[in-house]
Amino acid sequence: MKKGLRTLALLVLVAACGSGNFSAPRNLDNACSIVKQRPSYLRAMKSSERKWGIPVNVQMAVLYQESKFVGNARTPYRYVLGVIPMGRQSSAYGYAQALDATWDEYRKDQGRFGAKRNRISDAADFMGWYMDESTEMLGISKSDARRQYLAYHDGRAGYSRGTYKSKPWLLDVSAKVEQRSQTYKSQLQSCGKI
Repeated sequence: MKKGLRTLALLVLVAACGSGNFSAPRNLDNACSIVKQRPSYLRAMKSSERKWGIPVNVQMAVLYQESKFVGNARTPYRYVLGVIPMGRQSSAYGYAQALDATWDEYRKDQGRFGAKRNRISDAADFMGWYMDESTEMLGISKSDARRQYLAYHDGRAGYSRGTYKSKPWLLDVSAKVEQRSQTYKSQLQSCGKI
């Protein structure tokens, strides 16, 4: 019996070591705390900022809104009659909540076929790519977290049609993203990270 317990304990330990840490950092209201806990997040976002010009604080605010920094985040299930699961609300997955088709477009455009939505470096690069395109196509400032988020959420075509204007809840969310972006910027400056 002891041998069986040891084998089981070893299997559990190996499985735990092999699984990704997709949990959110603690204290999501403090950017300095986030990057202290997860230095890889800051490295990934700074790399994306150098490549695409999207400020770290804008990336962080959108990541907070989309996934709360949970690497394997998914949309909730839809239910019929309140009990029968009918699949997820969308194909959005990962830190950036990228849809399958948009993620595939990014990977093809950038030649990054091994990129994964649950890898922070890939998610940050994707967000930088997407927001840089929004700047090019729609004229949205790279530091305008509110408008970048609206284009990110509704898609660039939806943004150009003004679909967000009929969604008061989304306008409220985008204002919160802008506020969080400014808060994160101040915090990151105070701890010398940007």
